[in-house]
Amino acid sequence: MAVSAVSQQDRRGVARIRALLERVGITLDAHLDYTCAIYDDEGEPIATGSAFGPTLRCFAVDPDHQGEGLLNEIISHLMDYQAGRGMTHLFVYTKPASARFFCDLGFYEIARVPGSLVFLENRRRGFSDYLAALSRTARPGSACAIVMNANPFTLGHRYLIEQAAASFDTVHLFLLSEDAGPIPARVRLELARRGTADLAGVVCHESGDYLISKATFPSYFLKNEDTVIRAQAALDTAIFAKIAQALGVTCRVVGEEPTSHVTGIYNEIMAKTLPQHGVACRIIPRKALPDGRVISASQVRQAIHDDRLGDVADMLPDTTLSYFRSAESEQVRAAIRREEDVIHY
Repeated sequence: MAVSAVSQQDRRGVARIRALLERVGITLDAHLDYTCAIYDDEGEPIATGSAFGPTLRCFAVDPDHQGEGLLNEIISHLMDYQAGRGMTHLFVYTKPASARFFCDLGFYEIARVPGSLVFLENRRRGFSDYLAALSRTARPGSACAIVMNANPFTLGHRYLIEQAAASFDTVHLFLLSEDAGPIPARVRLELARRGTADLAGVVCHESGDYLISKATFPSYFLKNEDTVIRAQAALDTAIFAKIAQALGVTCRVVGEEPTSHVTGIYNEIMAKTLPQHGVACRIIPRKALPDGRVISASQVRQAIHDDRLGDVADMLPDTTLSYFRSAESEQVRAAIRREEDVIHY
């Protein structure tokens, strides 16, 4: 049987895919890049699968057609589709009961949330090589970790790192590797490095594919149902626990985000589950300026958008302020000005 693409604009077609998924206990993700299906002679979908970024997800086969090799056809089609757009390092979300099937197809388990989901990749040593590379940056003494977007790096981010550095010999600072808005990841990483260059013990890392990426935690980038956010946050926490072990990290330091629904849930999950892996979770209140304003990267982006950088100069370290006042940042500033909404990144 032929595999066909399902247009996201085809409301009736998407509704039928959603119904098929629901028959096997799966919810259709709210945001997907691509969906495909196999149809019976009456035009009803009997097998489906989807892609989001480098991940494969939302698989279902009608119970009356299981055992016909339809899922193999769907997966083969999706892998060809991903290869066609240059994605060869692939990840799979699946229910625990289906994990063995994907292992038989050449996928390898990274982490799981018991009773909820399993996360796999198509590289035998992908995650283990990533952990091995991280372990080479471990240092003697106590260590904590911080994961941030820093979009851009502010005095609020600096304050969080300073608080961590006051209690630990080493602060492993992970900067999100994926672009979430007009400030490129390479710029965010460089500004964080410049803004912490004078702090002893701070080691900057790119987060890569395994830590709060669109592969492991898409709800960080795309708002979704709370149940989905919780499952993905639990998965990301399980992955982080393995990273912490590789680095000798005993605490994850996070900033309080009272206005972010997703981050609030994520912090709640971490505070509950990380101690089960021997890792503490310390939540630091956000830094406020003397006039009571809370330092906010969103406000900084808005000020750049409105050509009012001077209004937020007291929220930025000299390194970030100098960058956005320089010709070096001209293209980034232009990209920010072109955005309609620069608040939600």
